Amino acid sequence: LSPRLTDMIAQAADTAISADPWRFQWHPEVWILVGFLTAAFIYMIKVIGPNAVQPGQQAVSRKNIYAFVGAMALLWGASDWPLHDISEEYLYSAHMLQHMMLSYFLPPLALLATPEWLLRVLIGDGGMYRAVRFLSKPVIAGVLFNLVAMVTHIPLVVNASLDNGPLHYSLHFIVVLFSLLMWMPVVGPFKELQMGPLGKCIYLFLLSVVPTLPAAWLTFAEGAVYQPYDIPVRVFGWSVTVDQQLAGAIMKIGGGVFLWTLVAYIFFKRFANGYGDKQNYRRPTEPNDEPLTTADIAREFAASAPPPDVS
Repeated sequence: LSPRLTDMIAQAADTAISADPWRFQWHPEVWILVGFLTAAFIYMIKVIGPNAVQPGQQAVSRKNIYAFVGAMALLWGASDWPLHDISEEYLYSAHMLQHMMLSYFLPPLALLATPEWLLRVLIGDGGMYRAVRFLSKPVIAGVLFNLVAMVTHIPLVVNASLDNGPLHYSLHFIVVLFSLLMWMPVVGPFKELQMGPLGKCIYLFLLSVVPTLPAAWLTFAEGAVYQPYDIPVRVFGWSVTVDQQLAGAIMKIGGGVFLWTLVAYIFFKRFANGYGDKQNYRRPTEPNDEPLTTADIAREFAASAPPPDVS
């Protein structure tokens, strides 16, 4: 065969392969990362943990373990086939869902999975701790998080990352890193870095307001904002416009609903705790109190002295 015909056959084969969005693609680096983090977590709680806590104290709670399993499941789901491949090659809405998982869902679970002693072992009490303390201040963490979110959705950056694997994963690492700092004042292991309940509510509410501008821009944009997604193969039959509108809805509504749910939970947990007991007009009973019966009332009346005759 001539070189020209060989190239045409190769291009036709590539086109046929790319026409199947659901073809399996192996990502060994994701499995290696999840396996390494899991092994490191087990090593820390089994080997380092018993020496880092007081005698008789558990190194890790059941809540930590459940949160870690959830965090690893989200990391695998967001970074492996099929979501990663659909988001990188076909749908920007899938790309937005992937970023939501890496910035809104994964980081708080990762922080909840980390016991206080473990984070103190990892960052120490020197320069690294001071840097985390500074970058976790609500204003700084919130501004940096939203700045990273804006930059990672600039068309030039998105288009470049889709054709560059190392850049793509580097952006994901930056998103997760600054998301961890953003969530530190809310659910971080260090109590001294957390805000009060009302401060958390205000902080999360403000974070839900910022994505309104980029979400509106995506929703009302005319034509393809990100050219690599303007391809003939349309997953689920969604056009480029529908795909972008769905991405904007995920950014604004999905993130907003999640943050508002947390705000409501924190508010009612703090300010409505014990509300039912406070509104109860029944006399509080002691542990050894017996229920009052009609016979008890009749006996007390019979034993009481009659009122004096004043006539």
